[in-house]
Amino acid sequence: MLADRAVETILRSARQTAPEVEINQVTATELDGDRLAEITGSSLFSAESVAVVRDLANLPTDLTDAVLSLVAELPDTTALVLVHGGGQKGKALLDKLRKDKAVDVVEAASPKPWEIVSFVQSEAKRAKIAIQPEAAQLLVDTVGTDLRTLVGALGQLSSDSEDGRIDEALVRRYFGGRAEITSFVVCDHALEGRTTQAMEQLRWALSSGVAPVLVTSAMAMGLRRLVKFLDLRSSGMNDRDLARELGMPPSRISKLRGQARRWDQARLAAAIQATARADGEVKGAADDAGFALERLVLSVARGS
Repeated sequence: MLADRAVETILRSARQTAPEVEINQVTATELDGDRLAEITGSSLFSAESVAVVRDLANLPTDLTDAVLSLVAELPDTTALVLVHGGGQKGKALLDKLRKDKAVDVVEAASPKPWEIVSFVQSEAKRAKIAIQPEAAQLLVDTVGTDLRTLVGALGQLSSDSEDGRIDEALVRRYFGGRAEITSFVVCDHALEGRTTQAMEQLRWALSSGVAPVLVTSAMAMGLRRLVKFLDLRSSGMNDRDLARELGMPPSRISKLRGQARRWDQARLAAAIQATARADGEVKGAADDAGFALERLVLSVARGS
């Protein structure tokens, strides 16, 4: 989330400087030599351009030298934004880029676990929301530590607050003290193919007032972890190292292994697309958030 925000800041600045700027955004896995040249080349429609390449860790290895050469030769009218999500994969390229004095490095490090409450307070201040310290702690305890989920929860609470203030009572009333548990239980059941249990938990969550965005956030987080786990499981890491890379307790790794048995990259890609669609729908693109979530949970649970 913080990396996405940093990219948006860069793009906003580019648009302010050159309103007609051409912006191309791709993931590294989409690239080949021709596509890289296309998004960073001159345009017939704009003198300035910005190319954003996300998921740099998965850049095809045969493009490493091309990217380094491109960075060294970029014209002043073109900006290349390379987004690396952290971890060891792709770090060699990242280290080479850091050594280039022409490269501006923007750090978007996630807060440490003990900094999450302060993050919530900072986000509230950024959004001009008044939140009690006790309410910030309760929100983290209730919703969990996923940053997107916390920011979404703040937005939901703010919209329900009559005076622009968030206190413990509002957090308890809105999330019922079980939002994190319920959202992630729905996700776990769906990822493990337990359709009946997943639907039961989803309906309980919705009837209890759990914000629909928390369910899509939990599903997105679960799917991202599965994708990363599938990438890492052949690396020979022990459970503790895997847990550190995945940002979860070591005790969760065995559960993740069980979930991974029924998934491959193609099915995960389809599930991620379904989650993104449902997330947009529950945020206002559809009239019935409950129906959007039921369709998502059924799709994921059936692996289709």
